[in-house]
Amino acid sequence: MKSLFGFLILACGLSMAQDGAKPAATNVPGAQYPLVYPDRRVTFQLKAPDANKVQVHLGQTFDMTKAEDGTWSVTTSPLVVGFHYYSLVIDGVEVNDPASQTFFGSDHQSSGIEIPEPGVDYYDVKDVPHGQVRQQRYFSTVTNAWRRCFIYTPPDYDSNPTKKYPVLYAQHGWGEDEYSWVVQGHVDQIMDNLIAAKKAKPMIVVMENHLTALKPGEPRLQLGGGRGRGGTRPDFTNYGATYTEMMLKDLIPMVEKNYRALTGRENRAMAGLSMGGLQTFQTTLQHLDQFAYIGGFSPGLPAQAAFDKIYTDAAGFNKQMKLLWIGTGTVERDSNPNILRLHEDLDKHGIKHVYFESPGTAHEWLTWRRDMADFAPRLFQ
Repeated sequence: MKSLFGFLILACGLSMAQDGAKPAATNVPGAQYPLVYPDRRVTFQLKAPDANKVQVHLGQTFDMTKAEDGTWSVTTSPLVVGFHYYSLVIDGVEVNDPASQTFFGSDHQSSGIEIPEPGVDYYDVKDVPHGQVRQQRYFSTVTNAWRRCFIYTPPDYDSNPTKKYPVLYAQHGWGEDEYSWVVQGHVDQIMDNLIAAKKAKPMIVVMENHLTALKPGEPRLQLGGGRGRGGTRPDFTNYGATYTEMMLKDLIPMVEKNYRALTGRENRAMAGLSMGGLQTFQTTLQHLDQFAYIGGFSPGLPAQAAFDKIYTDAAGFNKQMKLLWIGTGTVERDSNPNILRLHEDLDKHGIKHVYFESPGTAHEWLTWRRDMADFAPRLFQ
């Protein structure tokens, strides 16, 4: 019986190999499942002999089937390429998959899976010189607390000790954190590859958590909108004010003191995705003397008054700003055309800008990786 069981396991492994299926790159080391097929189907598996019902929730819900040995499994329909959060639901309780790495998103740790995009390698680890992602702790006088940010330094940072670099401040989205641009976004790999190809200038990238920049006693922002977390939408007239204050008084001075960063607005860019895009607009449009490059990746939009301020002097804005960049995925554009409307409004008022659409993607990390790959080469030229 044991030899027959071993034969079946071997045969199953050979079948999967013949199908070209591979363990997901986001699995914990040694885990064979989730298993990704070349046609983008995925097989999930879980050993839970006492469970009565197990599902995979990945945008849609897939019911798993129980085998005699208590192993549950399901093979999905083809999934969209890119990175996806997912969870298992065991007898009505949502849990993370023990075979998956976890990623901080939607304000909690979640399983995630990467579906490879054929022929695309701009965010892969390649045989090129690599920069470093450094963890930096510092004390904020504005929030009266110790804070943490992650800082990417380019490949020649340590080997060229006299060189100084411009700085991009990259913001994450709602429910994510200062590590998201590294773990989900692969920003260090994107930058390594762009710099190696001489498509982008070497730069420092600073990643902080704008959702925790709170003063003592200030309530933490929670969004509604069907995420199951409750709360209310922010007051767009003052959203992010604490972070802006903290950034200008604490974060930027810390970076320019401890890293070989070029100073002045012409050497400073800020960009963010989703709520981080809203934070970017709320910070930069009120402080044009501090930033010459602005990027909104599927950005939340502030109150109209923030843009009316620049519409009244389009010529002055165009002369002052080196780059205003906005982007959206075509799938999210069709369901939420606000960013397209902003592009049209900017055109109407004569504001020079770049508008980028990521084909076939929604409000997701593949959109924002593509955004970064288009945005970064335009900086500090």
